[in-house]
Amino acid sequence: MSRDPAMLSLLETAQALRRGELRAIELVERCIDNHCEPLNAYKSWQPDTARGHAELADQAFARARDDGPLQGIPVSVKDLYGLDGVATFAGTPQPLPEKWCREGPLIKTLRTQHAVFTGKTHTVEFAFGGLGVNSHWGTPKNPWDNEIHRVPGGSSSGAGVSLGEGSALLALGSDTAGSVRIPASMTGNVGLKTSYGRWSLAGIFPLSPTLDTAGILTRSVADAVYAFAALDPHQREFGPRLLKQTANCGVADFAIGTGESALWSDCESSITAVVEQALKELATAGVRVVDGPLPEAVGAIELLRAGSVVSTELDELLSSELPQWRETLDPLVSSRIRDGGSISASEYLQRQRRLRQLSQHATTRFDQCQVIASPTVPISPPVLADVLEIENYRPNNLASLRNTCPGNTLGLCAITLPVGLDSAGLP
Repeated sequence: MSRDPAMLSLLETAQALRRGELRAIELVERCIDNHCEPLNAYKSWQPDTARGHAELADQAFARARDDGPLQGIPVSVKDLYGLDGVATFAGTPQPLPEKWCREGPLIKTLRTQHAVFTGKTHTVEFAFGGLGVNSHWGTPKNPWDNEIHRVPGGSSSGAGVSLGEGSALLALGSDTAGSVRIPASMTGNVGLKTSYGRWSLAGIFPLSPTLDTAGILTRSVADAVYAFAALDPHQREFGPRLLKQTANCGVADFAIGTGESALWSDCESSITAVVEQALKELATAGVRVVDGPLPEAVGAIELLRAGSVVSTELDELLSSELPQWRETLDPLVSSRIRDGGSISASEYLQRQRRLRQLSQHATTRFDQCQVIASPTVPISPPVLADVLEIENYRPNNLASLRNTCPGNTLGLCAITLPVGLDSAGLP
Protein backbone atom coordinates (compact mmCIF):
# COMPACT_ATOMS: atom_id res chain seq x y z
CA MET A 1 0.00 0.00 0.00
CA SER A 2 1.48 3.36 -1.07
CA ARG A 3 -0.29 5.45 1.57
CA ASP A 4 0.66 5.35 5.24
CA PRO A 5 -1.90 2.90 6.68
CA ALA A 6 -2.05 4.85 9.94
CA MET A 7 -3.27 7.90 8.01
CA LEU A 8 -6.30 6.21 6.44
CA SER A 9 -9.81 6.92 7.69
CA LEU A 10 -11.53 4.14 9.62
CA LEU A 11 -13.71 3.34 6.60
CA GLU A 12 -10.71 3.28 4.25
CA THR A 13 -8.82 1.09 6.70
CA ALA A 14 -11.72 -1.33 7.02
CA GLN A 15 -12.06 -1.56 3.24
CA ALA A 16 -8.32 -2.11 2.74
CA LEU A 17 -8.30 -4.87 5.37
CA ARG A 18 -11.23 -6.63 3.72
CA ARG A 19 -9.74 -6.36 0.23
CA GLY A 20 -6.48 -7.84 1.43
CA GLU A 21 -4.54 -4.67 0.58
CA LEU A 22 -3.58 -4.26 4.23
CA ARG A 23 -3.10 -6.69 7.07
CA ALA A 24 -3.99 -5.86 10.65
CA ILE A 25 -0.47 -6.77 11.78
CA GLU A 26 1.01 -4.29 9.29
CA LEU A 27 -1.29 -1.58 10.60
CA VAL A 28 -0.51 -2.25 14.24
CA GLU A 29 3.24 -2.34 13.57
CA ARG A 30 2.94 1.12 12.03
CA CYS A 31 1.02 2.30 15.11
CA ILE A 32 3.69 0.82 17.37
CA ASP A 33 6.36 2.67 15.39
CA ASN A 34 4.35 5.88 15.83
CA HIS A 35 4.21 5.57 19.62
CA CYS A 36 6.23 8.37 21.21
CA GLU A 37 7.14 7.50 24.80
CA PRO A 38 8.00 11.10 25.84
CA LEU A 39 4.41 12.18 25.10
CA ASN A 40 3.31 9.81 27.90
CA ALA A 41 -0.09 8.93 26.44
CA TYR A 42 -0.33 5.49 28.06
CA LYS A 43 -0.45 4.18 31.60
CA SER A 44 -0.19 0.65 30.19
CA TRP A 45 1.33 0.47 26.69
CA GLN A 46 0.70 -3.05 25.32
CA PRO A 47 2.47 -3.54 21.96
CA ASP A 48 2.81 -7.32 22.24
CA THR A 49 -0.83 -7.73 23.21
CA ALA A 50 -1.78 -5.52 20.27
CA ARG A 51 0.23 -7.74 17.93
CA GLY A 52 -1.65 -10.77 19.25
CA HIS A 53 -5.00 -9.10 18.67
CA ALA A 54 -3.95 -8.13 15.15
CA GLU A 55 -2.96 -11.72 14.35
CA LEU A 56 -6.40 -12.89 15.50
CA ALA A 57 -8.06 -10.30 13.28
CA ASP A 58 -5.94 -11.37 10.30
CA GLN A 59 -6.80 -15.02 10.92
CA ALA A 60 -10.49 -14.10 10.86
CA PHE A 61 -10.05 -12.18 7.61
CA ALA A 62 -8.18 -15.15 6.11
CA ARG A 63 -11.19 -17.35 6.87
CA ALA A 64 -13.48 -14.76 5.26
CA ARG A 65 -14.95 -14.02 8.69
CA ASP A 66 -16.14 -10.47 9.20
CA ASP A 67 -16.82 -9.95 12.90
CA GLY A 68 -17.62 -6.27 12.74
CA PRO A 69 -16.66 -2.84 11.41
CA LEU A 70 -13.78 -2.41 13.87
CA GLN A 71 -12.05 -5.71 13.10
CA GLY A 72 -8.31 -5.05 13.01
CA ILE A 73 -8.65 -1.39 14.11
CA PRO A 74 -6.17 -0.19 16.79
CA VAL A 75 -8.05 1.27 19.77
CA SER A 76 -6.72 2.94 22.92
CA VAL A 77 -8.74 2.62 26.14
CA LYS A 78 -8.97 5.14 28.97
CA ASP A 79 -7.69 3.73 32.26
CA LEU A 80 -11.16 3.79 33.79
CA TYR A 81 -12.35 0.86 31.67
CA GLY A 82 -11.95 -2.71 32.80
CA LEU A 83 -9.74 -4.63 30.36
CA ASP A 84 -8.85 -8.28 30.85
CA GLY A 85 -5.27 -8.81 31.93
CA VAL A 86 -4.57 -5.11 32.56
CA ALA A 87 -4.89 -3.48 35.98
CA THR A 88 -7.17 -0.48 36.36
CA PHE A 89 -5.53 2.41 38.20
CA ALA A 90 -8.02 5.20 37.36
CA GLY A 91 -5.14 7.66 37.61
CA THR A 92 -4.28 6.64 41.18
CA PRO A 93 -0.88 5.34 42.38
CA GLN A 94 -2.13 1.81 43.09
CA PRO A 95 -4.30 -0.68 41.19
CA LEU A 96 -7.98 -0.76 42.04
CA PRO A 97 -9.74 -3.89 43.35
CA GLU A 98 -10.53 -6.64 40.87
CA LYS A 99 -14.16 -5.58 40.39
CA TRP A 100 -12.95 -2.51 38.48
CA CYS A 101 -10.97 -4.68 36.05
CA ARG A 102 -14.01 -6.50 34.68
CA GLU A 103 -14.95 -5.76 31.11
CA GLY A 104 -18.22 -4.04 30.31
CA PRO A 105 -20.39 -4.04 27.16
CA LEU A 106 -18.30 -1.52 25.21
CA ILE A 107 -15.07 -3.46 25.63
CA LYS A 108 -16.88 -6.74 24.97
CA THR A 109 -18.27 -5.30 21.74
CA LEU A 110 -14.78 -4.33 20.63
CA ARG A 111 -13.48 -7.79 21.52
CA THR A 112 -16.29 -9.48 19.62
CA GLN A 113 -15.40 -7.38 16.58
CA HIS A 114 -11.69 -8.31 16.88
CA ALA A 115 -10.52 -4.75 17.51
CA VAL A 116 -6.88 -4.32 18.48
CA PHE A 117 -6.27 -2.88 21.97
CA THR A 118 -3.07 -0.82 22.09
CA GLY A 119 -3.21 -0.22 25.84
CA LYS A 120 -4.77 1.94 28.54
CA THR A 121 -4.30 5.68 28.35
CA HIS A 122 -3.67 8.05 31.23
CA THR A 123 -6.47 9.80 33.07
CA VAL A 124 -6.69 12.42 35.78
CA GLU A 125 -6.94 10.76 39.19
CA PHE A 126 -10.47 9.30 39.41
CA ALA A 127 -11.22 11.33 36.23
CA PHE A 128 -11.77 14.40 38.42
CA GLY A 129 -10.36 17.29 36.41
CA GLY A 130 -10.54 19.00 33.04
CA LEU A 131 -6.89 19.89 32.41
CA GLY A 132 -5.36 16.41 32.37
CA VAL A 133 -2.91 16.92 35.25
CA ASN A 134 -1.69 13.80 37.09
CA SER A 135 1.11 14.08 39.64
CA HIS A 136 1.33 10.31 40.21
CA TRP A 137 2.17 9.15 36.68
CA GLY A 138 3.02 12.37 34.92
CA THR A 139 0.80 14.53 32.76
CA PRO A 140 0.73 13.59 29.06
CA LYS A 141 2.22 16.23 26.79
CA ASN A 142 0.06 18.11 24.34
CA PRO A 143 1.59 17.05 21.00
CA TRP A 144 0.86 20.45 19.45
CA ASP A 145 3.68 22.16 21.35
CA ASN A 146 7.16 20.72 20.88
CA GLU A 147 8.84 23.33 23.05
CA ILE A 148 6.74 23.67 26.21
CA HIS A 149 4.87 21.03 28.20
CA ARG A 150 1.24 22.08 27.84
CA VAL A 151 -1.69 20.16 29.25
CA PRO A 152 -3.59 17.85 26.87
CA GLY A 153 -7.01 18.35 28.48
CA GLY A 154 -8.78 15.89 30.74
CA SER A 155 -9.83 13.86 32.21
CA SER A 156 -9.22 11.48 29.25
CA SER A 157 -5.76 13.00 29.07
CA GLY A 158 -3.94 10.29 27.12
CA ALA A 159 -6.75 9.60 24.66
CA GLY A 160 -6.25 12.55 22.34
CA VAL A 161 -2.48 12.18 22.59
CA SER A 162 -2.72 8.54 21.44
CA LEU A 163 -4.53 9.73 18.31
CA GLY A 164 -2.15 12.61 17.79
CA GLU A 165 0.94 10.40 17.89
CA GLY A 166 -0.71 7.81 15.63
CA SER A 167 -0.56 4.83 18.01
CA ALA A 168 -4.35 4.37 17.83
CA LEU A 169 -7.04 5.20 15.28
CA LEU A 170 -9.87 5.29 17.84
CA ALA A 171 -9.82 6.20 21.54
CA LEU A 172 -12.34 5.34 24.25
CA GLY A 173 -13.01 7.94 26.92
CA SER A 174 -15.60 8.95 29.46
CA ASP A 175 -17.27 12.31 29.98
CA THR A 176 -18.82 13.67 33.20
CA ALA A 177 -18.42 17.39 32.56
CA GLY A 178 -16.31 17.47 29.40
CA SER A 179 -13.72 14.72 29.81
CA VAL A 180 -13.98 13.50 26.20
CA ARG A 181 -14.53 16.86 24.54
CA ILE A 182 -11.89 18.91 26.36
CA PRO A 183 -8.93 16.64 25.47
CA ALA A 184 -10.28 16.23 21.96
CA SER A 185 -10.51 20.01 21.59
CA MET A 186 -7.06 20.66 23.05
CA THR A 187 -5.40 18.05 20.80
CA GLY A 188 -7.26 18.85 17.57
CA ASN A 189 -9.50 15.79 17.44
CA VAL A 190 -13.22 15.04 17.34
CA GLY A 191 -14.79 14.11 20.67
CA LEU A 192 -18.29 12.66 21.01
CA LYS A 193 -20.12 12.47 24.34
CA THR A 194 -23.15 10.22 24.03
CA SER A 195 -26.49 11.08 25.61
CA TYR A 196 -26.91 10.03 29.21
CA GLY A 197 -27.95 6.37 29.30
CA ARG A 198 -27.27 5.74 25.61
CA TRP A 199 -24.23 3.54 26.25
CA SER A 200 -23.81 1.25 29.22
CA LEU A 201 -21.40 2.41 31.93
CA ALA A 202 -20.84 -1.11 33.26
CA GLY A 203 -17.13 -1.86 33.39
CA ILE A 204 -16.18 1.82 33.72
CA PHE A 205 -15.06 3.28 37.05
CA PRO A 206 -17.78 5.73 38.17
CA LEU A 207 -16.95 9.34 38.95
CA SER A 208 -20.59 10.45 39.11
CA PRO A 209 -23.46 8.02 38.44
CA THR A 210 -25.66 11.07 37.90
CA LEU A 211 -23.62 12.60 35.08
CA ASP A 212 -21.19 9.98 33.71
CA THR A 213 -21.37 9.10 30.02
CA ALA A 214 -19.14 7.09 27.70
CA GLY A 215 -17.64 8.56 24.56
CA ILE A 216 -15.09 8.35 21.77
CA LEU A 217 -12.30 10.45 20.34
CA THR A 218 -11.46 10.21 16.64
CA ARG A 219 -9.35 12.06 14.09
CA SER A 220 -12.28 13.14 11.89
CA VAL A 221 -16.05 13.47 11.81
CA ALA A 222 -16.26 10.60 9.32
CA ASP A 223 -14.35 8.40 11.77
CA ALA A 224 -16.70 9.41 14.59
CA VAL A 225 -19.72 8.43 12.50
CA TYR A 226 -18.12 5.12 11.58
CA ALA A 227 -17.10 4.27 15.15
CA PHE A 228 -20.44 5.32 16.62
CA ALA A 229 -22.30 3.13 14.15
CA ALA A 230 -20.01 0.22 15.05
CA LEU A 231 -20.32 0.60 18.82
CA ASP A 232 -23.83 1.88 19.42
CA PRO A 233 -26.14 -0.97 20.51
CA HIS A 234 -29.09 0.83 18.92
CA GLN A 235 -27.33 1.25 15.56
CA ARG A 236 -25.12 -1.77 15.19
CA GLU A 237 -27.54 -3.87 13.18
CA PHE A 238 -28.21 -1.08 10.71
CA GLY A 239 -25.03 0.96 11.00
CA PRO A 240 -24.62 1.31 7.22
CA ARG A 241 -28.00 3.03 7.14
CA LEU A 242 -26.66 5.71 9.50
CA LEU A 243 -23.66 6.25 7.24
CA LYS A 244 -25.93 6.59 4.20
CA GLN A 245 -28.27 8.96 6.03
CA THR A 246 -25.46 11.29 7.04
CA ALA A 247 -23.98 11.16 3.54
CA ASN A 248 -27.32 12.22 2.06
CA CYS A 249 -27.88 15.16 4.42
CA GLY A 250 -27.62 18.57 2.82
CA VAL A 251 -26.46 21.72 4.59
CA ALA A 252 -29.89 23.27 4.16
CA ASP A 253 -31.28 20.57 6.46
CA PHE A 254 -29.51 22.10 9.45
CA ALA A 255 -30.01 25.11 11.67
CA ILE A 256 -27.34 25.97 14.21
CA GLY A 257 -28.07 28.06 17.28
CA THR A 258 -25.23 30.16 18.65
CA GLY A 259 -26.16 29.37 22.21
CA GLU A 260 -26.20 31.46 25.33
CA SER A 261 -23.92 34.47 25.81
CA ALA A 262 -22.52 32.76 28.93
CA LEU A 263 -20.84 30.25 26.59
CA TRP A 264 -19.08 33.01 24.67
CA SER A 265 -18.15 35.49 27.40
CA ASP A 266 -14.55 35.62 28.60
CA CYS A 267 -13.34 33.39 25.76
CA GLU A 268 -9.87 34.18 24.53
CA SER A 269 -10.33 36.46 21.53
CA SER A 270 -8.49 34.26 19.04
CA ILE A 271 -10.65 31.28 20.01
CA THR A 272 -13.84 33.31 19.54
CA ALA A 273 -12.60 34.53 16.15
CA VAL A 274 -11.86 31.01 14.89
CA VAL A 275 -15.26 29.65 15.94
CA GLU A 276 -17.12 32.66 14.54
CA GLN A 277 -15.29 32.23 11.23
CA ALA A 278 -16.33 28.57 11.10
CA LEU A 279 -19.96 29.57 11.66
CA LYS A 280 -19.70 32.19 8.91
CA GLU A 281 -18.36 29.58 6.50
CA LEU A 282 -21.22 27.25 7.39
CA ALA A 283 -23.72 30.05 6.80
CA THR A 284 -22.12 30.80 3.43
CA ALA A 285 -22.48 27.12 2.56
CA GLY A 286 -26.21 27.27 3.28
CA VAL A 287 -26.57 26.32 6.94
CA ARG A 288 -29.02 28.52 8.84
CA VAL A 289 -27.34 30.16 11.85
CA VAL A 290 -29.89 31.42 14.38
CA ASP A 291 -29.78 32.84 17.91
CA GLY A 292 -30.79 29.55 19.56
CA PRO A 293 -30.52 30.60 23.21
CA LEU A 294 -29.89 28.00 25.89
CA PRO A 295 -30.55 29.80 29.19
CA GLU A 296 -30.29 26.51 31.06
CA ALA A 297 -26.55 26.63 30.37
CA VAL A 298 -26.30 29.46 32.90
CA GLY A 299 -27.83 27.26 35.58
CA ALA A 300 -25.51 24.42 34.63
CA ILE A 301 -22.45 26.67 34.98
CA GLU A 302 -23.69 27.93 38.34
CA LEU A 303 -23.99 24.34 39.54
CA LEU A 304 -20.47 23.59 38.30
CA ARG A 305 -19.07 26.50 40.30
CA ALA A 306 -20.98 25.34 43.38
CA GLY A 307 -19.55 21.84 43.02
CA SER A 308 -22.49 20.17 41.22
CA VAL A 309 -23.06 16.64 42.58
CA VAL A 310 -19.83 15.14 41.25
CA SER A 311 -17.53 15.77 44.21
CA THR A 312 -20.20 14.56 46.63
CA GLU A 313 -20.72 11.31 44.75
CA LEU A 314 -16.99 10.66 44.45
CA ASP A 315 -16.54 11.43 48.15
CA GLU A 316 -19.21 8.87 49.03
CA LEU A 317 -17.66 6.22 46.77
CA LEU A 318 -14.25 6.67 48.36
CA SER A 319 -15.75 6.40 51.84
CA SER A 320 -17.74 3.27 51.10
CA GLU A 321 -15.40 1.35 48.77
CA LEU A 322 -11.91 2.85 48.58
CA PRO A 323 -11.06 4.51 51.91
CA GLN A 324 -7.35 3.69 51.62
CA TRP A 325 -7.09 5.65 48.38
CA ARG A 326 -7.73 8.90 50.26
CA GLU A 327 -4.25 8.69 51.77
CA THR A 328 -2.52 9.16 48.43
CA LEU A 329 -4.84 11.64 46.70
CA ASP A 330 -3.25 14.39 44.65
CA PRO A 331 -3.86 17.68 46.53
CA LEU A 332 -5.39 19.13 43.35
CA VAL A 333 -8.02 16.37 43.59
CA SER A 334 -8.41 15.96 47.35
CA SER A 335 -9.22 19.61 48.03
CA ARG A 336 -12.14 19.51 45.61
CA ILE A 337 -13.41 16.17 46.92
CA ARG A 338 -13.47 17.68 50.42
CA ASP A 339 -15.72 20.42 49.08
CA GLY A 340 -18.27 17.80 48.05
CA GLY A 341 -18.05 15.91 51.31
CA SER A 342 -18.86 19.05 53.26
CA ILE A 343 -22.35 19.64 51.87
CA SER A 344 -25.48 18.39 53.61
CA ALA A 345 -27.84 15.71 52.35
CA SER A 346 -30.44 18.44 51.90
CA GLU A 347 -28.10 20.47 49.67
CA TYR A 348 -27.26 17.38 47.61
CA LEU A 349 -30.97 16.67 47.03
CA GLN A 350 -31.58 20.30 46.09
CA ARG A 351 -28.83 20.07 43.47
CA GLN A 352 -30.33 16.86 42.11
CA ARG A 353 -33.71 18.56 41.83
CA ARG A 354 -32.13 21.52 40.06
CA LEU A 355 -30.43 19.15 37.59
CA ARG A 356 -33.76 17.56 36.71
CA GLN A 357 -35.43 20.94 36.22
CA LEU A 358 -32.68 22.23 33.95
CA SER A 359 -32.67 19.04 31.88
CA GLN A 360 -36.43 19.10 31.37
CA HIS A 361 -36.42 22.74 30.24
CA ALA A 362 -33.46 22.27 27.91
CA THR A 363 -35.30 19.75 25.74
CA THR A 364 -37.61 22.54 24.53
CA ARG A 365 -34.73 24.62 23.12
CA PHE A 366 -34.24 22.56 19.97
CA ASP A 367 -37.48 23.42 18.19
CA GLN A 368 -35.75 26.00 15.98
CA CYS A 369 -32.35 24.37 15.59
CA GLN A 370 -30.73 20.95 15.63
CA VAL A 371 -27.44 22.09 17.17
CA ILE A 372 -26.35 24.75 19.64
CA ALA A 373 -22.76 25.81 18.99
CA SER A 374 -20.11 27.51 21.08
CA PRO A 375 -16.37 27.28 21.65
CA THR A 376 -15.61 23.97 23.37
CA VAL A 377 -12.97 25.41 25.71
CA PRO A 378 -12.65 29.19 26.23
CA ILE A 379 -8.92 29.06 27.02
CA SER A 380 -5.80 27.90 25.22
CA PRO A 381 -4.19 24.77 26.73
CA PRO A 382 -2.22 26.09 29.73
CA VAL A 383 1.45 25.43 30.33
CA LEU A 384 1.67 22.59 32.84
CA ALA A 385 4.00 24.46 35.19
CA ASP A 386 1.43 27.26 35.48
CA VAL A 387 -1.33 25.01 36.88
CA LEU A 388 0.49 22.83 39.40
CA GLU A 389 -0.52 24.98 42.37
CA ILE A 390 -4.13 24.93 43.52
CA GLU A 391 -4.47 28.74 43.30
CA ASN A 392 -3.90 28.66 39.54
CA TYR A 393 -5.30 25.21 38.94
CA ARG A 394 -8.82 25.93 40.18
CA PRO A 395 -9.69 28.87 37.87
CA ASN A 396 -8.15 27.19 34.83
CA ASN A 397 -9.91 23.92 35.60
CA LEU A 398 -13.26 25.68 35.97
CA ALA A 399 -12.65 27.57 32.73
CA SER A 400 -11.88 24.36 30.86
CA LEU A 401 -15.13 22.77 32.07
CA ARG A 402 -17.42 25.78 31.76
CA ASN A 403 -18.69 25.30 28.21
CA THR A 404 -18.77 21.51 28.27
CA CYS A 405 -20.56 20.93 31.59
CA PRO A 406 -24.02 21.94 30.26
CA GLY A 407 -24.01 18.92 27.94
CA ASN A 408 -23.84 16.60 30.94
CA THR A 409 -25.97 18.65 33.31
CA LEU A 410 -28.74 18.93 30.73
CA GLY A 411 -28.56 15.25 29.68
CA LEU A 412 -27.66 16.05 26.07
CA CYS A 413 -25.29 14.51 23.56
CA ALA A 414 -22.42 16.78 22.56
CA ILE A 415 -19.53 16.82 20.14
CA THR A 416 -16.42 18.94 19.65
CA LEU A 417 -15.03 19.59 16.18
CA PRO A 418 -11.62 21.06 15.33
CA VAL A 419 -12.15 24.28 13.38
CA GLY A 420 -8.78 26.04 13.52
CA LEU A 421 -5.89 27.24 15.66
CA ASP A 422 -5.72 29.98 18.27
CA SER A 423 -3.11 32.72 18.50
CA ALA A 424 -0.68 30.27 20.13
CA GLY A 425 -1.00 27.90 17.18
CA LEU A 426 -2.97 25.39 19.26
CA PRO A 427 -6.31 23.74 18.40
